[in-house]
Parts: sequence; C-alpha cells; structure tokens
Amino acid sequence: MYEIETARIVIPILLPLLTAVAILATGRWPNVREACSVVGAAATFVAAMTLLPAVIHGGVYTYTLFEFFDGVAIRLRVDGMSLLFAGVSSFLWILAGFYCVGYMRGLHEHAQTRFYVCYAATIFSAVGVAFSGSLLSLYLFYELVSIFTYPLVMHHQDGEAYDGSRKYITYLMVTSKVLLLPVLVLTYVTTGTLDFATNIQTGIFPADAGRMLVTVLFFMSLFGYAKAAIMPLHNWLPSAMVAPTPVSALLHAVAVVKVGVFSICRVMLYVFGVDLLHRYGLGLITAYIAAFTILMGSAIALTKDNLKARLAYSTISQLSYIVLGVAMLTPSGITGGLIHIPNHAFSKITLFFCAGAIMVAHRKTEISQLDGIGYKMPFTMAAFGLASLSMIGAPPVAGFVSKWYLALGTMELKSLGLLVVLLASSLLNAGYFVPVFLRAFFPRNGGTARLQMAEASPFMVVPLFLTAVFSVVFGFYPDLFLKLIEVVR
Repeated sequence: MYEIETARIVIPILLPLLTAVAILATGRWPNVREACSVVGAAATFVAAMTLLPAVIHGGVYTYTLFEFFDGVAIRLRVDGMSLLFAGVSSFLWILAGFYCVGYMRGLHEHAQTRFYVCYAATIFSAVGVAFSGSLLSLYLFYELVSIFTYPLVMHHQDGEAYDGSRKYITYLMVTSKVLLLPVLVLTYVTTGTLDFATNIQTGIFPADAGRMLVTVLFFMSLFGYAKAAIMPLHNWLPSAMVAPTPVSALLHAVAVVKVGVFSICRVMLYVFGVDLLHRYGLGLITAYIAAFTILMGSAIALTKDNLKARLAYSTISQLSYIVLGVAMLTPSGITGGLIHIPNHAFSKITLFFCAGAIMVAHRKTEISQLDGIGYKMPFTMAAFGLASLSMIGAPPVAGFVSKWYLALGTMELKSLGLLVVLLASSLLNAGYFVPVFLRAFFPRNGGTARLQMAEASPFMVVPLFLTAVFSVVFGFYPDLFLKLIEVVR
C-alpha cells in the first residue's frame, strides 16, 4: 500500500454540490434543470472512476482539508472501500436522474426543483462519507446526509409526511448526538487521534485499551450510526416510506442506509481493528445482533401487503448481511459483507423503481392489487423478478455472490448457527418475494387474455431494466468489486 496526497479527491465530492447549485439556478426551465441533474451525476461518476487505477494497485489517496490540532482534522481518504461505495452511488444517481423525470412528471409532483437540489446534495454528503479519512469527517458528512434528506422525506407536506419525517430526523439526530459525539471525545482522549488506521488489523486503540471502555465505545458506535437500521433502532426506515418512490430508492438502496452500514464497517475495521475485536469477542456478538435483525426484518416483511412497506422491511434485513459479514472478521466474511454493498444497491433500487413504475402507470400500491400486472407491465415485472432472485441469493444473480462469501465466512468462523441464519433468511426472502411475482403472472382470478401492455414512461422503465440487468452481470462478473475489496487489508 502506498499513499498519494492530492487535492483531486475533493472533485468528486464537490461536483454533486455544484450540481445542486446549477439545478437551483435553472429551476425555471425544467428540461435544463433535469439535464443538469444527469450531467452532474455522470461527471461525479467519471471523476470518482479516475481514481480507480491507482486504488486497484494498492494506492490510497489522502488529503487534509482542515486541521484543528494534532489528530483532529477533516481528512479525506480514498481506498477500495471508498470507491466501492462512491462509485456505485454516483453511477446509480445517473439512472435515478432519468427515472426521476418520468416519476415526477408522471405524478405532476410539486416542488420539483427543491426535490432535485436535495437529491444532489444527498449524494454530495454520501460521497463525503465514502471519502472520509477520520472519525470527525465521517461524523460531519453523516449528519449532512440526515439534513439534506429530511426535505425529501417530507416532500408531500401533508400530515403523514410531516409525521414520518419527524420520526426520521428524530431517530437519526438523537442517536448521532447522544451516542456518536461522546465516542469522538472518548476515542480522542484514549488514542490521541481521530484519524483512521492504515490497515484493518491494528485499528487506532492501544494494545492495553481496557475491555470495558472499548466495549462501550464499540456498541455506542454500532447503534449510533442508526441509518444502518439495526434493531431496535430501525423504525425510522418504514416511516420514511411516506416519501416519493425515487426518494425511497435513494434512501433504501444507495445513500442513507448504505451510509449507515458503510460507517459501521469503516469504524469496525479502521478504528477498532480486527485484532482488538477478536480479542474481546465483539465481532461474534455483533454478528448475532445482525443475525437477529436479518430474521426479524424478513419475518415482518412477510406480513406486509403494501409493496413499499414490504421492501422497507426487506431493506432492514438485507442491510444486516453487510454488518454480519464484516463482524465475522474472517477474509470471506468481510468480502461477503462489503460486496453486498453494491449487490444490494443495484437489486434494491430496481425493486423500488418497479414499485414507483406500478404506482405511476396504474396507481396501485398494495400487493393484493397486482393480479395480472405482469401482462400489463412485462418489462417492469421481469426486472422485479431478477432483482428478487438477487435478494433471495439465487444464482446467477449478484446476491448469490454475496451469500456465497458469507456462507464461506461462517465456515471459516466454524459457526453453524450463523450458517443456519443465512439459509433460513434465504427461505424467508423467497417467502415474501416469490408471491409478488406469482401474483403478477398467475393471477388468482385467471383471465389474462384481455390485458393490454401499459408500461410506465421509458424514462422509468429503461433505468429499472438496466439496474436489473446489471444485477445479473455482476453475478457473472464480480471481479471489479472483488479487486476493490481485496485491497481493503
């Protein structure tokens, strides 16, 4: 591993912010405004990918924006984990930009300029989290994600939206203030720095750090990053479903929830370190907390008839696969957890895109209303089927790669219990996804002959179909993601 200190890594962070400014300035001209969103997304992705060659070969980009005093600074760092998250987020923003045009215009939504501004600003914050090189930087960008997504959750500005957004911001702000701020102070007092370690084995804590202090700080961090929706701090996520579907896709597939699990993984590996977590048995305890969330989230999803609500509880479950994998602290487990960041992102955004397309084209929100919808929307429901297979973990879709490495991780850990959890969760995933697909193509009332195809706008259908296809492609060719994870050592 070698370090490259350069200010270029600021560019992928600033581009979404500049995009937000351009959108605000062009708000009176919808076509120009929406073009700014897509162009800004593409520019952000390209800027992030220019860092890829050096990172693949073991390079780590660093840059210090502000240093307040020794060990306390707003630092940036770009390594394999950073590009894994930032690359996926910026790429999916491109497709989401097109999708938003079809959705927002199809439903004649109000305050569209505010919507696009906050959407871009959220990606700015998410890339900032990905590129953070210290606990202080991570905390600041993490808080900005909450601030910029709040107007998106309350977008409809009715009673339900205000209630949902109030719960959303309360959960996330209270946990970060009560739990994460003390962690920053106590970590600095104990270690003399808030900068991330240079490798995942040692962390930043001294070898003689007390078990009680480390344990308390670790679990304050685990639950302080409440965007990861680990139970019992998960209830904000279903409440956020009052937001427009493109926001739900952003929340549940790309920015918000991934910011939560990414932050937990970064702190576990680069603050506490594998050796310390092994020594105090904290990894295994965390793995079982994640396993509980996986099973309970799936079980609750089975009971939901509203499609977005079922997808929300599916997200709660699927996020904990990432935490579970990293908490195993084994090579295959860490690989399985980290590769699920992009694999889940492509599959889950597809599912939410499909839910939004159904809403725009046919005004249906409940699963019980979807009899025969597959004949009206064959491309949409085919994409839904592919993404569902990925969530279940069936080959050859991307989710299978995640679960394969997670299963290998349980064997490296010699944990039969966690392997059983993985197998049981796949059955539960099938239990709440397969009925949706069957109802769409094999309606209970029969009679599909007179159903005519009526898809949503191409602005919506093309992006959702592409994300589904990418889920299949990454199932066959996960090499790029694996190479980025390989340098996380």
